[in-house]
Amino acid sequence: MKISGQVAIVTGGASGLGAATARRLAAEGASVGILDFDEARGAAMAKEIGGFAVKTDVGDEASVAAAVAAVKDALGAPRIAVSCAGIAGAARVVGREGKLSTELFEKTIRVNLMGTYFVMSHAAREMVAQEPLESGERGVVINTASIAWQDGQIGQSAYAASKGAIAAMCLPVAREMAKTGVRVMAIAPGLFNTPMMEGLPEETTAGIVANIPFPHRLGDPAEYGQLVCDILGNPYLNGTTIRLDAAVRLPQR
Repeated sequence: MKISGQVAIVTGGASGLGAATARRLAAEGASVGILDFDEARGAAMAKEIGGFAVKTDVGDEASVAAAVAAVKDALGAPRIAVSCAGIAGAARVVGREGKLSTELFEKTIRVNLMGTYFVMSHAAREMVAQEPLESGERGVVINTASIAWQDGQIGQSAYAASKGAIAAMCLPVAREMAKTGVRVMAIAPGLFNTPMMEGLPEETTAGIVANIPFPHRLGDPAEYGQLVCDILGNPYLNGTTIRLDAAVRLPQR
């Protein structure tokens, strides 16, 4: 798909991987709708790239539906949807003194998995209603999994479950959407220099980087945005999850 002239939705577009993706899509000529819970940062990003921002709680389907409708009214119907919004809390199934983590598990599934599903569903409905492009495509959905999908560490059961489900639904949804000309892909990023990483102590970050083979560094969010554009530009990519991780494999803790 040619990016220039298309309308794109990016969740979590005010920071981290989402911000890098929004910037790259705008640079390629797309009109970008930013869906983010942080209203002020979303508005600042929209101003920076000439896009449109709407405060969105991805875990609330009504909020997602309203946000997609607002983007459509402001920019036009989307043909690109990239879900980057998510949370990454950690807790053991049974912690100290028998404390359970069911509340965290439910919240993580709600935001990461249900949020992705809500955005994909509402965006895809707008895509299939449009006329196909010359390539036959009507749209592309790109969801964000994580290498924790396969390499989940101790304490990551909720996060790994949410991201594993995103990877697992990629193929069946791509098969379902094939007849409409909508492609569905997922990216499983490794260890990236996002705000979550920036808050860690320097020695902790150094320990994390020590396990990354090559390039021997944290990933640059711009590299995630680059892969999004590579997926959009290659019409034969469909129904799979791509690891973007510099060959790292997470240890158990």
